[in-house]
Amino acid sequence: MFAPARFPAILASLLVATLVTACSSASGAAPARVTLAPATVTESPAATPTPTFVPDAGAGPAASSASASRGRSSGPAARAPGTPAASGGPGRAASGLRGKTIVVDPGHNGGNAAHPAQINRLVPAGGGRMKACNTTGTASASGYTEHAHNFDVAQRLAKILRAEGARVVLTRDNDAGVGPCVDRRAAIGNEASADAVVSIHADGNESSSARGFHVIVSSQMTGGAAVEARSRALAADVREGFAAATGMPRSTYTGGGTGINARTDIAGMNLSTRPAVMVESGNMHHPTDAAWLASASYRQKEAQGLADGLARFFA
Repeated sequence: MFAPARFPAILASLLVATLVTACSSASGAAPARVTLAPATVTESPAATPTPTFVPDAGAGPAASSASASRGRSSGPAARAPGTPAASGGPGRAASGLRGKTIVVDPGHNGGNAAHPAQINRLVPAGGGRMKACNTTGTASASGYTEHAHNFDVAQRLAKILRAEGARVVLTRDNDAGVGPCVDRRAAIGNEASADAVVSIHADGNESSSARGFHVIVSSQMTGGAAVEARSRALAADVREGFAAATGMPRSTYTGGGTGINARTDIAGMNLSTRPAVMVESGNMHHPTDAAWLASASYRQKEAQGLADGLARFFA
């Protein structure tokens, strides 16, 4: 059916057709066909940025290959076994040390071996025990002595602590004397009203697989349960500071993997009324430990680790 509403549109179409025909006739050309195609817009996909791997802070070369396979770093780079960690530097020993009195006790002494009668005399050791005044200490296969190691680390530690504002008392001021006896070493800490006592040693375990450091605490201190608890806290903080600064593993032969060993036969701690620990810095009879302990740069890491542990304790 014809729809009147469509008439104007039909009329317009006829008019356009007539005009086109007329123009074509005038030019003698065939009528042109005009095809209007809808416009097509083609959008190019946005450029995708090339992913850039940025490791987490602290990740180093040792972590890069493993991190790349995961797409990100999981944290600080793991040290290869037997590789000491970098020292934190003096700034790691925080200002919590300022004003603290710290007794640093380098074990044994360089003149002990030449005075057996003097160092073998018996002195009180706590808990009703008596034991030898002192001993010579151990040494590595190359001849590096424990007493020299202990005194060197003590000197380095004292320098760091004093720079941080601590008052430092050493139980001996050279490595050529005799003693002092173990009971006297404890008395020095008590008389100084020390906020902490750290005794520095290195072990001499004969097992070929025995290596690593540990921290000794007493479970029978003259200061009683409160001082024993504080000493355990000090031991944990020293353990963490020492391990982080040195890379030395925890002992493989004592402490059950904790790096802390409770004993009742260490006179210097048994007789203490102040928080006190003894650090066995490594096993001088294990070739890896011995090589590290003989290194001056490593002993600086030891001193820094002990300072960091003390800073943790006072934080």
